[in-house]
Amino acid sequence: MRDAYHEELDLLTDKLVEMTRLVRSAISRATTALLDADLQLAESVISRDAEVNATFADIETSIFELMARQQPVAVDLRMVITALRMGTDLERMGDLAVHVAKVARLRHPESAIPPETRSTIVEMGQIAENLVTKAGSCVASRDVDSALELEQDDDAMDRLHRRLFRNILAKDWAHGVEPAIDITLIGRYYERYADHAVRVAGDVVYMVTGSRPS
Repeated sequence: MRDAYHEELDLLTDKLVEMTRLVRSAISRATTALLDADLQLAESVISRDAEVNATFADIETSIFELMARQQPVAVDLRMVITALRMGTDLERMGDLAVHVAKVARLRHPESAIPPETRSTIVEMGQIAENLVTKAGSCVASRDVDSALELEQDDDAMDRLHRRLFRNILAKDWAHGVEPAIDITLIGRYYERYADHAVRVAGDVVYMVTGSRPS
């Protein structure tokens, strides 16, 4: 019975790792759609979010069934509850990728990204992908040291977020209010995406050690 129980816990971990893959693909495609004004790609990000939501729903169901049947305590209970938190953060990351894609769709056939902010968005997309890839690896391996590194990795995203604000507040900003609003929202979406990845990594630390990163 206990072997079957731990197999179910391992399956739960596999599903969480799969969610990290899904939301990594989503932010990657959303970034490309945004930069290239690719309407078809933007639509695919929006429509495929249902797959992220379905995976999270499957995780929720598995967790509730585990708690009802096995009544986990101590370390096992901590793992199950933490898995639910991770799934919630990952589901939100999928939503944030959809928000990016919706900006791309809204401004099609034009690009929502002015030339002087393009390189910053490219970097933000790359960092977002790296963070969720690393978070997925931490979930799979329960590597506390790697999980703790994500907080520092997120600092780069915060710096880029501030750079976007400097761009739109500069005296030579020539694109008006609407693009400034788009850039403000997009920057926030990437910054929040990164924050959720850090929270997933923090949950790995808590799952393994019982303590949260300071």
